[in-house]
Amino acid sequence: MNPMKSPEEVKQEFAERGLSISGWAKERGYSQALVYQVLNGNRKALRGESHKIAVELGLKEGKTGCYEDLSFYKAEVIQ
Repeated sequence: MNPMKSPEEVKQEFAERGLSISGWAKERGYSQALVYQVLNGNRKALRGESHKIAVELGLKEGKTGCYEDLSFYKAEVIQ
């Protein structure tokens, strides 16, 4: 497993490669504003898209997926 990166390290890696953070966000279908909020610490990235962004950028350990990926998921919905 790769060591976690700081937001500054992530930004530096983009800069070193001459890539834009906005371009990365667009390529993955994320809101550019949300990616910047995660990188700047304005979002806790506990769940949803902000969590996925943080994991993909290497800011935090974790898994991404959907409810069906949970070991205890049952296809039956109780109404």
